[in-house]
Amino acid sequence: MTRDAVIESSADVVAVRRLVRSAAIEVGLSLIDQTKIITAASELARNALVYAGRGELRVDVVENGKSRGLRLVVNDEGPGIPDIEQALTDGWTTGTGLGLGLGGSRRLVDEFDLLSKPGQGTTVTVTKWAR
Repeated sequence: MTRDAVIESSADVVAVRRLVRSAAIEVGLSLIDQTKIITAASELARNALVYAGRGELRVDVVENGKSRGLRLVVNDEGPGIPDIEQALTDGWTTGTGLGLGLGGSRRLVDEFDLLSKPGQGTTVTVTKWAR
C-alpha cells in the first residue's frame, strides 16, 4: 500500500497527520509509536512547507521478515540544506522555530535518512517499526 499527499498549505500538514495516523493504525503500531510517527511526519511536512513552499509525502507499508512498519518519504525542491550536521543539531534553526524539527524527528523514528544539496531540495526518509 502506497499513499501520497501534496503539501502546499497548513491544511495539507493536518491532512498528512490524518493520513499517517490511518496508516499507522493499519500497520498495528502501538498508540505511543503512532504518536511518534505522526509527530515526525508533521514536523517534516511543516519543514517542507516553510523552507521550500511545498513538498510531497509518500507513505509505504514495509516489512522486514516478521515486522511491519511505515516508511515515510518527504521530498521538496527547495533551497536544500547546506550543512546537514548543523541542521540536525538541537536548537539550530534558520527559521523562527525552536530548532527541534529534524533532530526531534530523528529521535522519534527507528530509521532516519536525510539527503539534501543546496539548490536541489531535500528528501527525508523515516521508518517506524511495529513492536
